Amino acid sequence: MSTPMFPLGRRLAAETVGTGALVAVVVGSGIQAARLSGDGGVVLLANSLVTVFGLGVLIAVLGPVSGAHFNPLVSLASWWSGRRDGRGLPLGEVAAYAAAQLGGAVSGAVLANVMFARAPVTWSGQDRQAGHLWLAEAVATAGLIMVISGLARTGRARMAPVSVACYIGAAYWFTSSTSFANPAVTIGRAFTDTYTGIAPASTGPFIAAQLAGATAGLALTAIVFGRPAPPTVNTRSLETSEAIAE
Repeated sequence: MSTPMFPLGRRLAAETVGTGALVAVVVGSGIQAARLSGDGGVVLLANSLVTVFGLGVLIAVLGPVSGAHFNPLVSLASWWSGRRDGRGLPLGEVAAYAAAQLGGAVSGAVLANVMFARAPVTWSGQDRQAGHLWLAEAVATAGLIMVISGLARTGRARMAPVSVACYIGAAYWFTSSTSFANPAVTIGRAFTDTYTGIAPASTGPFIAAQLAGATAGLALTAIVFGRPAPPTVNTRSLETSEAIAE
């Protein structure tokens, strides 16, 4: 189905709220799971399941407004994929989306901290500096971009809420980094010294790996799906992610 294009202000509000809610879901469920169980596998299972449910709902609700990118790399990929025919996010709006997503991610982490009676900002002490983790981030991000772009190119963007959420849930388990796959969420998670946190010094290499993964994901999309088909719906308002996740 086609959906109306909302004004930029409303779309930015949706991206801010959606990314913030996503990070609050990720961080909050991590805190709760760690409190209730000392078993690492149980904690990861709870954290991943809650993220799948939360992400799916957020994409379904906010996708018609902003595309539910919740991830600067998804916004950038939208522009890149549609730059020739104008179907993607305009380049001038990518930076605005990214700023909204970053602000939302930080706010979501702060909110989760406060909800669990912690200081609003507790810088994470979880060092995640390792080559295998960077590789995992590249793989997770490449898969995410390919899933989103593939759905858009085959006219199945309506399946994004289920498909993207399921991919992120799986990537929690098959990647050693637990699939951040999102620069905004990566920075936001530096603001919480809890189960899902990442030390500020570790964010730079993670984001570099995510950028490399997004590039690989776009290349794989071109190889597998070829050139985009002529648009039959407003794909810019339907394309979503998500970004990603985490």
